[in-house]
Amino acid sequence: MQRIISIEKGVTRMPEWRMAEPVDFETLDGEHLAIVGPNGAGKSMLVDIITGRHPLLMHDPEYNFAPSTRPLVSDNIKYITFRDTYGGDNDRTYYLQQRWNQQEIDAETPTAGKILEETFAMTGEDNGQRRAWQKHIYKLFQMEHFLDKYVIMLSSGELRKLKLAETLFASPRVLVLDNPFIGLDSDTRQQLRTLLDELSHEAALQVILVMSKPDDIPDFITHIVEVKDMKVGRKMTRNDYLASLRPVPERMLSESKEQAIVNLPDKDGDYDAHEVVRMRDVSIVYGERTILKNLNWTVENGDRWALGGQNGAGKSTLLSLVCADNPQAYACDITLFDQPRGSGETIWQIKRHIGYVSPEMHRSYHRDMPCLRIVASGLKDTVGLYVRPDDGEYDQCRFWMDIFGIGHLADRSFMKISSGEQRLVLLARAFVKDPQLLILDEPLHGLDSTNSQLVREVINAFCRRRNKTLIMVSHYQEELPTCITKSIYLQRS
Repeated sequence: MQRIISIEKGVTRMPEWRMAEPVDFETLDGEHLAIVGPNGAGKSMLVDIITGRHPLLMHDPEYNFAPSTRPLVSDNIKYITFRDTYGGDNDRTYYLQQRWNQQEIDAETPTAGKILEETFAMTGEDNGQRRAWQKHIYKLFQMEHFLDKYVIMLSSGELRKLKLAETLFASPRVLVLDNPFIGLDSDTRQQLRTLLDELSHEAALQVILVMSKPDDIPDFITHIVEVKDMKVGRKMTRNDYLASLRPVPERMLSESKEQAIVNLPDKDGDYDAHEVVRMRDVSIVYGERTILKNLNWTVENGDRWALGGQNGAGKSTLLSLVCADNPQAYACDITLFDQPRGSGETIWQIKRHIGYVSPEMHRSYHRDMPCLRIVASGLKDTVGLYVRPDDGEYDQCRFWMDIFGIGHLADRSFMKISSGEQRLVLLARAFVKDPQLLILDEPLHGLDSTNSQLVREVINAFCRRRNKTLIMVSHYQEELPTCITKSIYLQRS
């Protein structure tokens, strides 16, 4: 059987990119793989070796991309990391100019169709065969209805289709997808599974998924490669791998750490508010599209809310109103901590009492600085660290990093750890100032099952304290901590 990719005793030339053991890896024609393993195990590093990003000593990877005749590895292997990107090169500014800021739309703002057409022109000749392939992709992905939409208006599911279509125009032999299901509601996840299943049957296309949670492995995957402790395991059939799985421990947070959280002292200067959030007849309209309509919602002190809804239903918009990031926030009837919006408080006075993490924030943090300083930036709600913390504040940072099991990453560069480890760092950043209102938008994005359990237990312990209120967004019911007692579900209009 044809070997598509073969690596034997692979050792990278640069020591900082080496696995703990030489890499043996092989994939055959007709196989569809999932690369799985815990956060920080080395999954992304293995992908970099497979794709040739990190050159090897002695033996280079062997490739046989037939029937493709293109000589370059980069033409035959395409790697997509799903970050829900809306903007291209300037996307790192997204956190400060969210997609709900419709003032950013002008004559130069691209539509999905314009981007796809530009990509089509760049990836090959404009002939009848490729136009038929383009039409096939649009039909397969059911994209016709949003080709005229501005990119910044696309839902998460639509963005994934856009990224996939762009990549497939180049007719890759191997398609590598990093955590493709994160951030998607249940319906959209199923649609994407169906889509990938159909793609797996396309001629001369091999799919490799990189995944943190084994529960998400779709049925079309034939084989599993587990990466653990920077070591690449042997290739197993899907059935053999699933049979070997062990249940996640029921408790990940030690009793001593749980008590340390519960016993944290109250802070001076906290609001003693009855209503943490109150919205009256709040409506948000972008052009002809209504995102929120006549929303009435009250969050009382000590409430623990789950905020749900389909992709594009307005969850992120709602949270942006609470955090005062949305330009329309001050035009709405909103009360925070018993104080009407616009009564004199500044954005930074509000944020002093709010801990926040989201996929948008994660995307904005392209900072090559030690993880300890990333956590410390949460003390002043800055993207980066511009005021030097004192020793006591650094002790707070180390406390929360230890709680989340990442104390050993304090001096590591944020850009050189895995995306799952980055998410834990940003969670520590959200907790570091001991906020009264904790807003967690998809906090378990990219976390393995063990770390997901740990984070839920931390949230439960934190919410046992006085004056602590929680709003959490998740598309997975099983991700919600047990402290959740109330829920609100937004319908997409």
